[in-house]
Amino acid sequence: MRPNYVLGGRYRILKALGEGGMANVYLAHDLILDRDVSVKLLRLDLRDDPHTIKRFQREGLAATELVHPNIVSVYDVGEENGMQYMVMEYVKGMDLKAYIKKHFPIPYQEVINIMEQVLSAVAVAHEHNIIHRDLKPQNILIDENGVTKITDFGIAVALSENALTQTNTVLGSVHYLSPEQARGGMATKKSDIYSLGIILYELLTGTVPFKGETAISIAIKHFQSDIPSVREFDPRIPQALENVVLKASSKRPADRYETVTDMANDLETALSPRRASEPKFVPNSEVDDGETKVLDPAALHSQAVQDETETPPVKDDDTPPVKPKKKRRHRRRLRYILLGLAVILLAAVGLAFWLGRPQSVTVPDVSGLTVNEAQQKLSDNDLNTGSIKRQSSVDIKKNLIIKTSPAAEQTAKKNAKISLYVSTGPRLVKVGNYVGQSYTRAEALLKAKGITVKRQNESSNEVPIGNVLQQSVENGQRIDPKNTTVTLTVSAGQRQLQLADLTGKNKAQVQRYATRESINISFRYRYDNRTKDTVIDQTPGAGSTVREGSTVVVTLSRGKKPVSKSEPKVEDFNVDVDIPFEASASSSSDSSKTSSSSSSSDDVNTVQIYIRDHDHSYKTVYKQLTIAQDTQVSIPFAVASGKSGGYKIVRDGKVILSDNNVTKNSH
Repeated sequence: MRPNYVLGGRYRILKALGEGGMANVYLAHDLILDRDVSVKLLRLDLRDDPHTIKRFQREGLAATELVHPNIVSVYDVGEENGMQYMVMEYVKGMDLKAYIKKHFPIPYQEVINIMEQVLSAVAVAHEHNIIHRDLKPQNILIDENGVTKITDFGIAVALSENALTQTNTVLGSVHYLSPEQARGGMATKKSDIYSLGIILYELLTGTVPFKGETAISIAIKHFQSDIPSVREFDPRIPQALENVVLKASSKRPADRYETVTDMANDLETALSPRRASEPKFVPNSEVDDGETKVLDPAALHSQAVQDETETPPVKDDDTPPVKPKKKRRHRRRLRYILLGLAVILLAAVGLAFWLGRPQSVTVPDVSGLTVNEAQQKLSDNDLNTGSIKRQSSVDIKKNLIIKTSPAAEQTAKKNAKISLYVSTGPRLVKVGNYVGQSYTRAEALLKAKGITVKRQNESSNEVPIGNVLQQSVENGQRIDPKNTTVTLTVSAGQRQLQLADLTGKNKAQVQRYATRESINISFRYRYDNRTKDTVIDQTPGAGSTVREGSTVVVTLSRGKKPVSKSEPKVEDFNVDVDIPFEASASSSSDSSKTSSSSSSSDDVNTVQIYIRDHDHSYKTVYKQLTIAQDTQVSIPFAVASGKSGGYKIVRDGKVILSDNNVTKNSH
């Protein structure tokens, strides 16, 4: 993406920061909030792959669920012209890999401080049942203030979403891969703990424990070779600190820390003098984990020696020689006898195996049945019920059988145990609170969960345009994303209306119309042949579009112009009045931060203006308006010669300004 391109009408691309296997990362500037951000943009060659798009959206979803000072924040997720992008916090600094290379050797206390920040962040992820699966120094950033932040949850997997679990697939970086992942097993929270142990090893030694020419050779070392001692590299390292490395990176998950918090607590006291004489950590004895066993060469050698010792002894020289011809006949006869016995023995063994082998049966189809019905059907087919597992299903109703293992119509031994998979119903997802957020972000978060989103617009004077006013599904409610649509009501800004034709209406009718449509009316007068107080003109004109709160100038008839010389002359003039704004008690505490002429959109004054002149009296409101700051208004007066006018300005039932001697020359 070229520099200066504005993404989403908001993020100006500045430069490229790096490239990854799934996305490219750019430095950008948020034009609205005036701050630098990182923008992760899905690569061009992956934008047509629905699985990659779903994984990319899942990364944004996983990260938005995690709010922690040591986790990179995700600000926005969106799409533009087919481009999937994610806007994240920009961390100015370097990754932990570069930090180790630049600052090694690192003081032990600083190592512990870095690890405690990382462990605190991973603990929050584990509390949300999110496994990172790719913890490595390249995914840990350190800013200029020494604060660490974990990033890249692209292959993180929520434990509750079984459909996303990938077994028999090695994910993550091989240098930090747990033995169970290297074997193709499922990653657990203890897999992250193993990776954290390797990261701690690298912080203390400046290198990874296992190296090799290929990824496979390194992976094999993770589950076959012992972790090298960090104290052999640096004897000054306390045994308690090495024990943290050894326990976190134990081959068997059962020997590792139960939780990341346990590891953090142990690491916190690793430099304590009280642990100076601590013995070296030794894991429990190994058990058979299903690995391939290699026969000991010594055993092969001993077997060969045994074969040699069982060789028949050579006869003494005193033994009479046997005639060669008879000896050959004897050997031939013995060979035939042995061959016949072998054939008979093999036939007997084969027959015994054939007769004794377990009979096979076909696994029946029990999908759609209850557990009791399925167990009965398996029993009728000479099969037993094995484990009962539960998983979500869109097609099979709750508490009914989804499938079996082995699958239906496959062959199984008689009386074999058949596992049943029971439906828990559709996978329900939790709806968050999106009120006040931008519609673009809310839509992206909901779509990442597989939820269909519907938009409807509604006018609002309080909520900015494009932000969510309300949602059809309450915050915290769990729904089936396949069958439930979430409707988001989005602010369209202030309501607009088309002005009616007010010509010919009287003053009272105009005031009622203004109240009903929430607009302000400013009256003007001039002599006209039409009835007094009848509208003869309006600005803006009829049919014009205006927003709520706008001011419409209405000109009323003053009646016919008098011809009698005794009729006093009426002079028209305007008086400018400054109306002070008064902040409410709730916002008065913020007066030191804001000027007296500014306020939040929710803090306004409602003001009524009364005037007394040739055409008005104090009996009716001349004008009503709302103000959010100190406001100047221009009040028109029509005052006969030798007379004076007056005005009163009322706020909350109290007169705040008044003048009962208004003349043309007094202002």
